[in-house]
Amino acid sequence: MAVGMQEPFQRVGPEQVKELITQGAKVIDVREPKEQVQDGRLADSELVPLNSFLSSPKQYLNQDNVVFICKVGQRSAIACEMAAAVGLSQLYNLEGGIEAWKKQGLPVEYPAAK
Repeated sequence: MAVGMQEPFQRVGPEQVKELITQGAKVIDVREPKEQVQDGRLADSELVPLNSFLSSPKQYLNQDNVVFICKVGQRSAIACEMAAAVGLSQLYNLEGGIEAWKKQGLPVEYPAAK
């Protein structure tokens, strides 16, 4: 990324994400299903593995105001870039990912392995 370029998304922490969710933000988790089984998931998140998302982002983006999460915040940043490229502007990346969320003691669910 060029120096001085503004990222097309905001980097936010777990507490901000919690607030965004209460305000109606959509949460898209770009990890793989097995990672949710291992590491847990946010209750109202939609699982869309990054490769699926990148191949057809518009299929999953039916609103602005989207928070992307992954394990540590790198894959979700890529997803944010793609969402911006297809025209969304209210985009948020959970810095530190689900790991940061859990460190704050915030709740996660553990789906059953399929």
